[in-house]
Amino acid sequence: MIRRTEGPTREVVVVTGANAGIGFHLTQDLLRRRYRVAGLDLATDRLTPLLATYSQQLHPIACDVTRQPQVDQAVKSIIDQWGRIDILVNNAVLVSFDWFERKPLEQTRRELEVNYFGYLHMIRAVLPQMKAQGSGIIHNVSSGVGLTGFPGIYGYCSSKGAIEALSRTLRLELKQYGVAVTVMHPPLTNTASAAPLGIPARAMADPAVVGRKLARRIGSRSPVVTPDVTTSFGLWVSRCFPTATGRLMARMTERVRKAGA
Repeated sequence: MIRRTEGPTREVVVVTGANAGIGFHLTQDLLRRRYRVAGLDLATDRLTPLLATYSQQLHPIACDVTRQPQVDQAVKSIIDQWGRIDILVNNAVLVSFDWFERKPLEQTRRELEVNYFGYLHMIRAVLPQMKAQGSGIIHNVSSGVGLTGFPGIYGYCSSKGAIEALSRTLRLELKQYGVAVTVMHPPLTNTASAAPLGIPARAMADPAVVGRKLARRIGSRSPVVTPDVTTSFGLWVSRCFPTATGRLMARMTERVRKAGA
C-alpha cells in the first residue's frame, strides 16, 4: 500500500495506458507525490479503487487513444476539472508477437494506430492548452528496440523507431512555445506487453520499481529520460552500436528463453 504524501497538490499529469504495467505504477506513485493525474486506458478497473484515497487527485477516463474524438473529449474533461495540463506521458502500447512472414498486416496497422497515431492524437489534443499556458512537457515512452530492432516484433520496433524521430522533431518545433518533448526509456520490464517475448520474469525489471523511478523524473525536460544509470548506459550502447546490440540482444534473449522453458 502506497502512503499518501502530505502537502499541496502539484501539476496535472496525463498518463495513457494507466490501468496496467508501468503506467499504473507511475500513476500510483505520482498520486503519492501529490500530483493530479488523469489516467487514460481502455478500461479503468484498476484505477477506480484508488479514488477512495485520491478522490481529489485522480481522474480515471476510459478512452481509446486511436479515436481522436474520444481523446479530445477526455482532454476537455481534464481541462474542465483542473483548468490545465502540465505533463503528458504517452505510454499506451500494443505488442503483437509473430514473425514477419506470418503476421497479418492488419495486426501491424493496429500496433501503429496505438503506438504511433495514439501518441499523435494525444499531442494534438493537449498542445493548445500547453501553448496557452506557455509551458508543458510531453514524454513519449519509447524502447531501445526502436534503435536496434528485435526479432518477432517488427511492428512494435517500427512504431518505436517512428516515436524516436517524432520526438526529436517536435522538440525542435515546440520549443518556441515553452513545450519540451522527450523520449522516455524504461528498461525491459515484466509487463503484459513483454509477455509474448517469452522471457522469464526474473530477467526483466519490476514494473512497480520502474514506475516509481520514472515518477521521480516526471518533471525532467531532458531530451532522453531514463529511470536509472544502468538504463542510460544500455541506451547509449544501443545508439552507438545499434546493429551489434540488436544481434547480441536477440542471442541473449533466445538463450534466456530456452533456459527458462
